[in-house]
Amino acid sequence: MVSKFANIVIMNYTIEYFHSRVKAEIESWPDGILADYARLVGLLMEFGPNLRMPYSRAMGSGLFELRRRGREGTGRAFYCFLVGQRVVILHAFVKKTKETPERELRIARRRMKEVQNA
Repeated sequence: MVSKFANIVIMNYTIEYFHSRVKAEIESWPDGILADYARLVGLLMEFGPNLRMPYSRAMGSGLFELRRRGREGTGRAFYCFLVGQRVVILHAFVKKTKETPERELRIARRRMKEVQNA
């Protein structure tokens, strides 16, 4: 019997951080949120741009967010894709309101422009 899935190609993406402070911010998250973030990064590395809701959401113009909720709160990490199957985590924070603060989006968008123009 021949599998109809014989031609599936696994594409692995690499994760980079815009700055060590972004990684430090994530590592300071409460344990429950941090554990889920680690699981989501694994999914992001495996599925890349095919990772969708409820784990990832497109924010427009090539910006995406990883969405993680734990008992301790809601963690968000903004990221973008670069050539060579690279993912850059641009900005991260723990949400305190229902809406994503515009300030957080501005930081992520500015950083995305920096890495895309580098």
